[in-house]
Amino acid sequence: MIRTPLTRWFDLTTPVIGAPMAGVSGGELARAVSQGGGLGMIGISGSHSAGFVTEQCAIVAADQLPFGVGLMVWVLADRPDLLEATIAAQPGLVSVSFGDPAPYVAPLHDAGIAVCSQVNTVADAHRALDAGVDVLVAQGTEAGGHTGKRSTLPLLQEVLTLTDRPVIAAGGIATGAGMAAALVAGAAGVWIGTPLLSCTEGLNSPAARERVRAASGDETVLTRAFDVAEGIAWPARWPGRALVNDFSREWHGRENELVHDAAARQRVVDGRRTGDPANAPLYAGESVGLVTTARSATDVVRELDAGAEKALRAVPRLLA
Repeated sequence: MIRTPLTRWFDLTTPVIGAPMAGVSGGELARAVSQGGGLGMIGISGSHSAGFVTEQCAIVAADQLPFGVGLMVWVLADRPDLLEATIAAQPGLVSVSFGDPAPYVAPLHDAGIAVCSQVNTVADAHRALDAGVDVLVAQGTEAGGHTGKRSTLPLLQEVLTLTDRPVIAAGGIATGAGMAAALVAGAAGVWIGTPLLSCTEGLNSPAARERVRAASGDETVLTRAFDVAEGIAWPARWPGRALVNDFSREWHGRENELVHDAAARQRVVDGRRTGDPANAPLYAGESVGLVTTARSATDVVRELDAGAEKALRAVPRLLA
């Protein structure tokens, strides 16, 4: 069994956290990750209701499994009800990311809830540490969804020099060997999203899962085009990594023009509604080429753990 500060803190059997991907990571997916020995997270966006938070958290809590919730800082100022519902659900961990977590750490700590924050730069890491977060997630640009522009391994190494608090590696990790590499580098665990995009428990559609399984790791783009088209107020410093499609090929890098083209923007809005893969965003990371089957998240987590343990046991053979 792999033991780290993360597994000891949250009583896990493997140091794997399922990323809180809004629109994908609901209660069923979080439960399946936790059943595999990791920590399942529920992703909450500004389009969700407080009732959704309560409902999804109850799915995992009913089985008395560890779980967490992911919140976006830039949403919370206008949606305090999401924080209130999260605190009421009593998850073991809450991720407060994409902005300054400082206003939210004390209320969560007062409720006995540990706090983590995804960081994409060293400045982000300093801000999170100053805010008093318990766990840092070093998220590299290889990750799917909204992310920064630093690569995972260099960012992870730099963040590790700043603190003795647990640091989790996120971005591009999809195999046991990749997980082992992050642990050897000093991470207390791994944060996985893309490997869960084809799981049967996800909130995403069967068509989206099929598109993920068909994709190559060469087919992603880091872009703001989809956010601009949908009028979503994501801060510009966090573009989203998504699978390339017809819309991104046409409009990536032309966001300033896109703002003034209502017909083009409507293509994405309509694509979201109908599930049109040519125009709707499908956020996925650079490890997507390794996701080739539809299966339970429980099996994904267990396979990662077994592969990482095997790789770690082989490490002594490298020494003369």
